[in-house]
Amino acid sequence: MNNDFPRILSLLRKERRLSQKQVSLDLEIAQALLSHYEKGKRECGLDFLVKVADYYGVSTDYLLGRSASSNGTFITENDIPEPAAVEKAGTGAGNISATLSKKMIISSIDAVFSLLSKIKNQKLTSALSNFLTLSVYSCFRLTYHFNPKNDGKIFGIRKELALRCAQAGRAVSEGIAVAEANDNGANAPLITTASLENEYRQQAAALLSLVKNSEHSLKKIL
Repeated sequence: MNNDFPRILSLLRKERRLSQKQVSLDLEIAQALLSHYEKGKRECGLDFLVKVADYYGVSTDYLLGRSASSNGTFITENDIPEPAAVEKAGTGAGNISATLSKKMIISSIDAVFSLLSKIKNQKLTSALSNFLTLSVYSCFRLTYHFNPKNDGKIFGIRKELALRCAQAGRAVSEGIAVAEANDNGANAPLITTASLENEYRQQAAALLSLVKNSEHSLKKIL
């Protein structure tokens, strides 16, 4: 069917803490067949797709990976709340994509920091804050230097050196975050698609869409 269906089918079952045996009984299919569907070894028919959507209370578009939201909606600029104290970009045709991206990123970061506040790990929060700070710094420098007439003396470090140091700094921050997660991750709250959508609503739509878009880009590299 596609590469997303097996992953999402398995994710839905595991998020609800159901066994393959229980789900196969409820859906009236053999457990071995359900296992094949979850591993992508076999493709299901349309009837089973609809039955699974009804069983888990999600849309078929979500099951197929077409929508990042479980209800099957496709995110637009108006679906994401305008972040406080952030000036709205122009609404001309050329700015629509940029405005959507900006709001999606800011809303996603807001959700991430809310999750970090629940984890209550200062090292993790500091590491990820530094990672994001250096990412924005690099984005600004690349934007600033796009016009060679802009005076580079606004910065205290040469562009080439600064960008490479920022990249190294992000790698260090990422390493610290990974180490903290490995050592203390068991104490963190459980995060599921349902919990994100229930607690964050519009922010969750932005975050899940960002995940989907990011992985779509990464798959082109892999």
